[in-house]
Amino acid sequence: MEALTTVMSIAPPSLIRNHLSKPIFRQKNLKSPFRSLTEFPRSKFTKFTAISPSVSTEPTSPFEEKTGSHDQDEKFDWFSNWYPLMPVCDLDKRAPCGKKVMGLDVVVWWDKNENEWRVFDDRCPHRLAPLSEGRIDQWGRLQCVYHGWCFGGSGDCKFIPQAPGDGPPVHSFPKACATVYPSTVQNGIVWFWPSTDPKYKDILTKKKPPYIPELDDPSISFQMFNRDIPYGYEVLIENLMDPSHIPYAHHGILKAPQPR
Repeated sequence: MEALTTVMSIAPPSLIRNHLSKPIFRQKNLKSPFRSLTEFPRSKFTKFTAISPSVSTEPTSPFEEKTGSHDQDEKFDWFSNWYPLMPVCDLDKRAPCGKKVMGLDVVVWWDKNENEWRVFDDRCPHRLAPLSEGRIDQWGRLQCVYHGWCFGGSGDCKFIPQAPGDGPPVHSFPKACATVYPSTVQNGIVWFWPSTDPKYKDILTKKKPPYIPELDDPSISFQMFNRDIPYGYEVLIENLMDPSHIPYAHHGILKAPQPR
């Protein structure tokens, strides 16, 4: 959406200040008790600010400056929060699953050695092949489909088939490790923190995903499912909040009052 901007030609502040400091009119020959009321007092303006290509638009009061700094402090960091990734009921422990969330390509897989769901960056550090196209080997490691590199739950490379057994332990090099995202399971959903910054490694101990008690209440019936949609959340929310389109866009599919 384009912003509407109005450009005006405004005289320099010094010229306006000079004019405002003089009476608009004087009645020199009229002797009247109200004469003093016809002369406007000297302007108390100390600074003039206007939206103009040639005039500064910086804050002119401490309140505006404080408000501006407050808005910056409250800026929302999209990549410093927990996000739901997949319902556990839709995952297969026998195979990795690739998803795109927050613009990030990730892979979810079951680490049977630690009995936990893991979330990795969906790129093998070797040749950037998608790990979601790989497999879980007989030892419970995530194996890349390209050259067979194998990774453990912490992202450490466990095995490189092409490396000689009597050679240096190249599999232990930091550059051979997969990139790991913090993750957890809550309410039957795999959540992940979309940042691999080391300072967030133990983020679960400081901040947990939002808890929905109804999803853990056996007396409440509900259904979980997921869909891949080729657009952002803002378009989806706008659509869900627009019930007037249902009898037309979903004609014959959803039960809705027939249009008159």
